[in-house]
Amino acid sequence: MGTVHQLAAAERVSPPVAARAYLATLSHAETAGTKRVYDAVLRRFADHFTGSTAVDELDATAVTEWFTSQWGQRAPDTWNTALSALRAGVAYWAGQGWLTTDPTAALRRRRPRPDRSRALDRAAVEELLIREGIALRERTLWRMLYETAARAGEVLGLDVPDLDLPNRRARVRRKGGQLDTIVWQTGTARLLPRLLRGRTGGPVFLTERRARVELAPGDVDPASGRARLSYRQAEDLFKAATGGATLHQLRHSALTHDAEDGVNTAMLQARSGHVSVRSLARYTRISADALARHQAERDPARRR
Repeated sequence: MGTVHQLAAAERVSPPVAARAYLATLSHAETAGTKRVYDAVLRRFADHFTGSTAVDELDATAVTEWFTSQWGQRAPDTWNTALSALRAGVAYWAGQGWLTTDPTAALRRRRPRPDRSRALDRAAVEELLIREGIALRERTLWRMLYETAARAGEVLGLDVPDLDLPNRRARVRRKGGQLDTIVWQTGTARLLPRLLRGRTGGPVFLTERRARVELAPGDVDPASGRARLSYRQAEDLFKAATGGATLHQLRHSALTHDAEDGVNTAMLQARSGHVSVRSLARYTRISADALARHQAERDPARRR
Protein backbone atom coordinates (compact mmCIF):
# COMPACT_ATOMS: atom_id res chain seq x y z
CA MET A 1 0.00 0.00 0.00
CA GLY A 2 1.37 3.42 -0.96
CA THR A 3 1.94 6.08 1.65
CA VAL A 4 -0.14 9.24 1.30
CA HIS A 5 1.69 12.38 2.37
CA GLN A 6 -0.64 15.24 3.26
CA LEU A 7 0.81 18.53 2.10
CA ALA A 8 0.42 21.70 4.09
CA ALA A 9 -2.73 23.64 3.24
CA ALA A 10 -0.71 26.78 2.57
CA GLU A 11 1.49 25.05 0.01
CA ARG A 12 0.74 25.65 -3.64
CA VAL A 13 -0.06 22.24 -5.10
CA SER A 14 0.21 21.81 -8.86
CA PRO A 15 -2.32 19.68 -10.80
CA PRO A 16 0.18 16.82 -11.43
CA VAL A 17 1.10 16.62 -7.74
CA ALA A 18 -2.55 16.86 -6.69
CA ALA A 19 -3.55 14.11 -9.13
CA ARG A 20 -0.84 11.75 -7.86
CA ALA A 21 -1.78 12.46 -4.25
CA TYR A 22 -5.41 11.51 -4.82
CA LEU A 23 -4.59 8.42 -6.89
CA ALA A 24 -2.32 7.23 -4.07
CA THR A 25 -5.41 6.90 -1.88
CA LEU A 26 -6.79 4.24 -4.25
CA SER A 27 -4.15 1.68 -3.38
CA HIS A 28 -6.41 -1.00 -1.85
CA ALA A 29 -7.14 -4.20 -3.77
CA GLU A 30 -10.87 -3.47 -3.85
CA THR A 31 -10.25 -0.08 -5.54
CA ALA A 32 -7.96 -1.43 -8.28
CA GLY A 33 -10.64 -1.14 -10.96
CA THR A 34 -11.57 2.38 -9.90
CA LYS A 35 -7.93 3.44 -9.84
CA ARG A 36 -7.34 2.13 -13.37
CA VAL A 37 -10.23 4.21 -14.76
CA TYR A 38 -9.62 7.33 -12.64
CA ASP A 39 -5.89 7.21 -13.35
CA ALA A 40 -6.49 7.58 -17.09
CA VAL A 41 -8.72 10.63 -16.56
CA LEU A 42 -6.63 12.42 -13.93
CA ARG A 43 -3.33 11.85 -15.72
CA ARG A 44 -4.82 13.39 -18.86
CA PHE A 45 -6.01 16.30 -16.71
CA ALA A 46 -2.59 16.70 -15.10
CA ASP A 47 -0.80 16.58 -18.47
CA HIS A 48 -3.03 19.34 -19.89
CA PHE A 49 -2.79 21.65 -16.87
CA THR A 50 0.82 20.87 -15.99
CA GLY A 51 1.73 24.52 -16.52
CA SER A 52 -0.60 25.71 -13.76
CA THR A 53 1.18 26.44 -10.50
CA ALA A 54 -1.71 25.44 -8.24
CA VAL A 55 -5.04 23.65 -8.56
CA ASP A 56 -6.72 26.55 -6.76
CA GLU A 57 -5.79 28.82 -9.68
CA LEU A 58 -7.52 26.71 -12.30
CA ASP A 59 -10.04 28.61 -14.39
CA ALA A 60 -13.44 26.92 -14.33
CA THR A 61 -14.12 27.90 -17.94
CA ALA A 62 -10.83 26.38 -19.07
CA VAL A 63 -11.54 23.16 -17.18
CA THR A 64 -15.04 22.95 -18.69
CA GLU A 65 -13.72 23.54 -22.21
CA TRP A 66 -10.94 20.98 -21.78
CA PHE A 67 -13.27 18.34 -20.35
CA THR A 68 -15.83 18.87 -23.11
CA SER A 69 -13.14 18.61 -25.78
CA GLN A 70 -12.03 15.28 -24.33
CA TRP A 71 -15.37 13.59 -23.64
CA GLY A 72 -18.05 15.71 -25.32
CA GLN A 73 -18.45 13.29 -28.21
CA ARG A 74 -18.35 10.17 -26.07
CA ALA A 75 -21.29 8.11 -24.81
CA PRO A 76 -23.14 9.48 -21.75
CA ASP A 77 -21.82 6.65 -19.54
CA THR A 78 -18.23 7.46 -20.56
CA TRP A 79 -18.79 11.18 -19.96
CA ASN A 80 -20.29 10.47 -16.51
CA THR A 81 -17.47 8.13 -15.52
CA ALA A 82 -14.82 10.68 -16.48
CA LEU A 83 -16.70 13.40 -14.62
CA SER A 84 -16.92 11.21 -11.52
CA ALA A 85 -13.16 10.68 -11.66
CA LEU A 86 -12.40 14.40 -11.93
CA ARG A 87 -14.88 15.33 -9.20
CA ALA A 88 -13.49 12.68 -6.88
CA GLY A 89 -10.10 14.35 -7.25
CA VAL A 90 -11.60 17.81 -6.72
CA ALA A 91 -13.38 16.66 -3.55
CA TYR A 92 -10.12 15.23 -2.18
CA TRP A 93 -8.17 18.38 -2.99
CA ALA A 94 -10.82 20.54 -1.32
CA GLY A 95 -10.61 18.30 1.74
CA GLN A 96 -6.88 18.91 1.88
CA GLY A 97 -7.40 22.67 1.67
CA TRP A 98 -5.70 22.91 -1.72
CA LEU A 99 -8.63 24.61 -3.47
CA THR A 100 -11.64 26.60 -2.38
CA THR A 101 -13.82 26.55 -5.51
CA ASP A 102 -15.12 23.75 -7.71
CA PRO A 103 -13.71 24.05 -11.25
CA THR A 104 -16.18 21.40 -12.44
CA ALA A 105 -19.30 23.26 -11.24
CA ALA A 106 -20.48 24.06 -14.78
CA LEU A 107 -20.31 20.43 -15.91
CA ARG A 108 -23.45 18.30 -15.66
CA ARG A 109 -23.95 14.57 -15.69
CA ARG A 110 -25.67 13.26 -18.80
CA ARG A 111 -28.71 11.03 -18.92
CA PRO A 112 -27.67 7.65 -20.37
CA ARG A 113 -29.35 6.78 -23.63
CA PRO A 114 -31.92 4.01 -23.13
CA ASP A 115 -30.55 0.74 -24.42
CA ARG A 116 -33.03 -2.10 -24.71
CA SER A 117 -30.86 -4.35 -26.86
CA ARG A 118 -28.15 -5.39 -24.41
CA ALA A 119 -29.71 -8.76 -23.61
CA LEU A 120 -28.96 -11.43 -26.18
CA ASP A 121 -31.80 -13.51 -27.56
CA ARG A 122 -32.28 -16.82 -25.71
CA ALA A 123 -31.82 -18.80 -28.90
CA ALA A 124 -28.61 -16.90 -29.68
CA VAL A 125 -27.21 -17.68 -26.23
CA GLU A 126 -28.11 -21.36 -26.49
CA GLU A 127 -26.59 -21.64 -29.96
CA LEU A 128 -23.39 -20.02 -28.73
CA LEU A 129 -23.06 -22.29 -25.70
CA ILE A 130 -23.40 -25.50 -27.73
CA ARG A 131 -21.63 -24.33 -30.89
CA GLU A 132 -19.04 -26.73 -32.26
CA GLY A 133 -15.43 -25.62 -32.58
CA ILE A 134 -15.37 -23.52 -29.38
CA ALA A 135 -12.38 -24.23 -27.12
CA LEU A 136 -13.13 -25.86 -23.77
CA ARG A 137 -11.85 -22.86 -21.81
CA GLU A 138 -14.17 -20.43 -23.61
CA ARG A 139 -17.09 -22.85 -23.53
CA THR A 140 -16.70 -23.21 -19.76
CA LEU A 141 -16.24 -19.49 -19.13
CA TRP A 142 -19.22 -18.42 -21.22
CA ARG A 143 -21.56 -20.99 -19.76
CA MET A 144 -20.42 -20.16 -16.23
CA LEU A 145 -21.02 -16.45 -16.83
CA TYR A 146 -24.52 -17.11 -18.14
CA GLU A 147 -25.50 -19.64 -15.47
CA THR A 148 -24.19 -17.57 -12.55
CA ALA A 149 -25.03 -14.09 -13.92
CA ALA A 150 -21.74 -12.99 -12.33
CA ARG A 151 -19.48 -10.24 -13.63
CA ALA A 152 -16.73 -11.41 -15.96
CA GLY A 153 -14.05 -10.00 -13.66
CA GLU A 154 -15.44 -11.97 -10.73
CA VAL A 155 -15.32 -15.27 -12.62
CA LEU A 156 -11.93 -14.61 -14.22
CA GLY A 157 -10.59 -13.84 -10.74
CA LEU A 158 -11.49 -17.29 -9.42
CA ASP A 159 -8.76 -19.63 -8.18
CA VAL A 160 -9.21 -23.39 -8.07
CA PRO A 161 -9.45 -23.49 -4.23
CA ASP A 162 -12.38 -21.03 -4.45
CA LEU A 163 -14.49 -23.69 -6.16
CA ASP A 164 -16.86 -26.00 -4.29
CA LEU A 165 -17.41 -28.45 -7.12
CA PRO A 166 -19.72 -30.92 -5.31
CA ASN A 167 -22.10 -28.10 -4.37
CA ARG A 168 -21.71 -26.20 -7.65
CA ARG A 169 -20.70 -22.91 -6.07
CA ALA A 170 -17.75 -20.61 -5.49
CA ARG A 171 -16.76 -17.65 -3.36
CA VAL A 172 -16.15 -14.45 -5.32
CA ARG A 173 -15.23 -10.91 -4.44
CA ARG A 174 -17.93 -8.63 -5.75
CA LYS A 175 -17.61 -5.09 -7.02
CA GLY A 176 -16.85 -3.01 -3.96
CA GLY A 177 -14.88 -5.79 -2.28
CA GLN A 178 -17.58 -7.79 -0.48
CA LEU A 179 -17.39 -11.57 -0.52
CA ASP A 180 -20.33 -13.43 -2.00
CA THR A 181 -21.32 -16.82 -3.42
CA ILE A 182 -22.14 -17.68 -7.02
CA VAL A 183 -23.93 -20.89 -7.97
CA TRP A 184 -23.95 -22.67 -11.34
CA GLN A 185 -25.96 -25.38 -13.03
CA THR A 186 -25.35 -28.74 -14.67
CA GLY A 187 -23.75 -27.39 -17.84
CA THR A 188 -20.92 -25.69 -15.96
CA ALA A 189 -20.67 -28.58 -13.49
CA ARG A 190 -19.91 -30.97 -16.35
CA LEU A 191 -17.33 -28.72 -17.99
CA LEU A 192 -15.26 -27.58 -14.98
CA PRO A 193 -13.63 -30.96 -14.17
CA ARG A 194 -12.61 -31.32 -17.81
CA LEU A 195 -11.08 -27.83 -17.76
CA LEU A 196 -9.21 -28.33 -14.47
CA ARG A 197 -7.90 -31.85 -15.25
CA GLY A 198 -7.01 -32.49 -11.62
CA ARG A 199 -5.44 -29.09 -10.88
CA THR A 200 -5.72 -28.08 -7.23
CA GLY A 201 -4.21 -24.61 -7.33
CA GLY A 202 -3.73 -21.51 -9.44
CA PRO A 203 -6.29 -19.53 -11.46
CA VAL A 204 -9.25 -21.42 -12.90
CA PHE A 205 -8.97 -19.82 -16.34
CA LEU A 206 -5.44 -19.82 -17.77
CA THR A 207 -3.68 -18.54 -20.87
CA GLU A 208 -2.60 -21.14 -23.42
CA ARG A 209 1.12 -20.37 -23.04
CA ARG A 210 3.48 -19.72 -20.14
CA ALA A 211 3.60 -16.17 -18.84
CA ARG A 212 6.23 -14.11 -20.69
CA VAL A 213 6.51 -11.40 -18.04
CA GLU A 214 6.82 -11.56 -14.28
CA LEU A 215 3.40 -11.58 -12.61
CA ALA A 216 2.09 -11.77 -9.07
CA PRO A 217 2.37 -15.38 -7.81
CA GLY A 218 -1.40 -15.59 -7.43
CA ASP A 219 -1.88 -14.93 -11.14
CA VAL A 220 0.26 -17.84 -12.30
CA ASP A 221 -0.41 -21.57 -12.20
CA PRO A 222 2.60 -22.99 -10.27
CA ALA A 223 2.48 -26.29 -12.14
CA SER A 224 2.40 -25.05 -15.74
CA GLY A 225 3.63 -21.47 -15.45
CA ARG A 226 0.59 -20.26 -17.39
CA ALA A 227 -1.00 -16.98 -16.36
CA ARG A 228 -4.52 -16.02 -15.42
CA LEU A 229 -6.61 -15.26 -18.50
CA SER A 230 -7.03 -11.49 -18.75
CA TYR A 231 -10.34 -9.73 -19.20
CA ARG A 232 -9.11 -8.13 -22.42
CA GLN A 233 -8.15 -11.43 -24.03
CA ALA A 234 -11.36 -13.11 -22.90
CA GLU A 235 -13.39 -10.19 -24.25
CA ASP A 236 -11.60 -10.24 -27.62
CA LEU A 237 -12.27 -13.95 -28.03
CA PHE A 238 -15.96 -13.50 -27.20
CA LYS A 239 -16.34 -10.57 -29.59
CA ALA A 240 -14.70 -12.58 -32.37
CA ALA A 241 -17.10 -15.48 -31.80
CA THR A 242 -20.24 -13.34 -31.58
CA GLY A 243 -19.56 -10.58 -34.07
CA GLY A 244 -19.05 -7.89 -31.46
CA ALA A 245 -21.07 -8.84 -28.37
CA THR A 246 -19.45 -8.32 -24.98
CA LEU A 247 -18.95 -10.66 -22.05
CA HIS A 248 -21.11 -8.34 -19.97
CA GLN A 249 -24.02 -9.16 -22.25
CA LEU A 250 -24.03 -12.74 -20.94
CA ARG A 251 -24.66 -11.40 -17.43
CA HIS A 252 -27.22 -8.95 -18.76
CA SER A 253 -28.95 -11.72 -20.72
CA ALA A 254 -29.10 -14.10 -17.76
CA LEU A 255 -30.76 -11.50 -15.52
CA THR A 256 -33.16 -10.34 -18.23
CA HIS A 257 -34.20 -13.89 -19.04
CA ASP A 258 -34.75 -14.58 -15.34
CA ALA A 259 -36.93 -11.48 -15.05
CA GLU A 260 -38.94 -12.58 -18.08
CA ASP A 261 -39.50 -15.93 -16.35
CA GLY A 262 -40.93 -14.19 -13.29
CA VAL A 263 -37.95 -14.52 -10.93
CA ASN A 264 -38.48 -12.14 -8.01
CA THR A 265 -36.30 -9.14 -7.22
CA ALA A 266 -34.69 -10.69 -4.12
CA MET A 267 -33.47 -13.69 -6.12
CA LEU A 268 -32.25 -11.47 -8.96
CA GLN A 269 -30.24 -9.42 -6.44
CA ALA A 270 -28.75 -12.59 -4.95
CA ARG A 271 -27.73 -13.77 -8.43
CA SER A 272 -26.32 -10.46 -9.60
CA GLY A 273 -24.69 -9.23 -6.41
CA HIS A 274 -26.37 -5.83 -6.75
CA VAL A 275 -26.92 -3.97 -3.48
CA SER A 276 -29.25 -1.43 -5.07
CA VAL A 277 -32.55 -2.39 -6.70
CA ARG A 278 -32.17 0.73 -8.84
CA SER A 279 -28.90 -0.61 -10.28
CA LEU A 280 -30.59 -3.91 -11.02
CA ALA A 281 -33.50 -2.30 -12.88
CA ARG A 282 -31.71 -1.85 -16.19
CA TYR A 283 -31.09 -5.60 -16.37
CA THR A 284 -34.74 -6.51 -15.97
CA ARG A 285 -36.37 -4.80 -18.95
CA ILE A 286 -38.71 -7.28 -20.57
CA SER A 287 -38.18 -7.82 -24.29
CA ALA A 288 -40.93 -7.32 -26.83
CA ASP A 289 -40.93 -11.06 -27.63
CA ALA A 290 -41.31 -11.96 -23.95
CA LEU A 291 -44.13 -9.44 -23.58
CA ALA A 292 -45.86 -10.94 -26.61
CA ARG A 293 -45.57 -14.45 -25.13
CA HIS A 294 -46.95 -13.19 -21.82
CA GLN A 295 -49.94 -11.61 -23.51
CA ALA A 296 -50.61 -14.64 -25.72
CA GLU A 297 -50.51 -17.04 -22.78
CA ARG A 298 -53.04 -14.92 -20.89
CA ASP A 299 -55.28 -13.99 -23.80
CA PRO A 300 -58.86 -14.98 -22.78
CA ALA A 301 -59.88 -15.55 -26.39
CA ARG A 302 -57.06 -18.05 -26.84
CA ARG A 303 -58.71 -20.48 -24.41
CA ARG A 304 -61.97 -20.65 -26.33
